[in-house]
Amino acid sequence: MADSSFDVVSKVDQQEVDNALNQAAKEINQRYDFKGVGASIEFSGENILMKANSEERVKAVLDVFIAKLAKRQISMKALEWGDPQPSGKEFRLVASVKEGIAQDVAKKLTKLVRDEGPKSVKALIQGDELRVTSKSRDDLQATIQLLKGADVDTALQFVNFR
Repeated sequence: MADSSFDVVSKVDQQEVDNALNQAAKEINQRYDFKGVGASIEFSGENILMKANSEERVKAVLDVFIAKLAKRQISMKALEWGDPQPSGKEFRLVASVKEGIAQDVAKKLTKLVRDEGPKSVKALIQGDELRVTSKSRDDLQATIQLLKGADVDTALQFVNFR
């Protein structure tokens, strides 16, 4: 019998991120508490740029964006942001969407599968993905549950289960 396998990936639907950003921008333009504070949110290349005239307002813009992402089932682990930075008369906050599993996270996951997973399961790092193989589909299901409970700061999806 051939081995069964699945891939562990960290991908984000860019169209959903774009939709969430557009919804957040629309809400920011309409809300009364954002009037006159120069609040905005927009794409800046690969990153998302948020602006407002105070640190609290730019954090509120981030909260609106996070709420829109959550409604579209995009994990907060896929979004990375720093602290608001003063820039002239305004504060700026840059956020980025993380894709792919970092090498150190992939190593941590393979070690977890090797130490705590079923003995027949093998995990291989392939670029920014992880391929998990086994002869038993039940062992693969158990491995998926193990990885879902793993404490990593990356949004994981399980694809190509065959």
